[in-house]
Amino acid sequence: MRRGGRFVAGRLLALAAVATLAVTAAAPAPSPAPTVDEIVARYIAARGGLKKIRSIETLRQTGHATAGPNRTGLVTRELKRPSRTRFEFTVQGVTTVLLSDGVRGWEVSPFSGDVDPRQLPDDVVSEAAEQADIEGPLVDWKAKGHRVELAGRETLAGREAYKLTLTLGSGAVMDEYIDAKTFHLVRSDSTRQVRGRSVRIQTTFGDFKKTRGVLFPRLIEVEAAGRPQRLRVVVDTIALNPPLSDARFELPAPPKP
Repeated sequence: MRRGGRFVAGRLLALAAVATLAVTAAAPAPSPAPTVDEIVARYIAARGGLKKIRSIETLRQTGHATAGPNRTGLVTRELKRPSRTRFEFTVQGVTTVLLSDGVRGWEVSPFSGDVDPRQLPDDVVSEAAEQADIEGPLVDWKAKGHRVELAGRETLAGREAYKLTLTLGSGAVMDEYIDAKTFHLVRSDSTRQVRGRSVRIQTTFGDFKKTRGVLFPRLIEVEAAGRPQRLRVVVDTIALNPPLSDARFELPAPPKP
């Protein structure tokens, strides 16, 4: 009985080992991680494709922003190729305007006591020019002189995302997070200059919808490292290729005496 028991036990162990090997052999090998080019290609396809993205010459987005209780305002962002930007923020009927033609920029900020236009520093103008890229930096990133590296995968809000480290031609570095299933850009981390100080900014995107076949986030949340406040922007309207003259991005000439 003892020998028979040992024989049966040994046979069961052998069968279990064979079964384990068979299951392991039958299980598909983990799929290799996609390349940077493959991730970016699927991201572009999810947005609507290169043809539709490249067809956008001008862009206007309007919405409302909330930074806390009783801190709500109306926001408008206008872009025009190649690097023109105009941003307006209205609170209690008072409007702050920042605009740039890609070479020079100005700010009119009544809330700060500046009733006259103030010229923006060169580094702020350069940053505005980067923000004016209608396509986004991942589109045609090689031709634009950027570098992109796959820095792994991370879990964001319970979902897997590819982390792409993007180094712009200017030297600025951004971490772009692409959802591994939808291939939507769901977060972007960057370091920006705020009042002369380097601040780590985290921007989260959500509520994606298409306008004329091009995907845009309708919810944008921005927070700075070490600060409790969070800016929440809900995009109400998006206009593709609205008529925008160059003069809208330039400082108006003073009236003649």
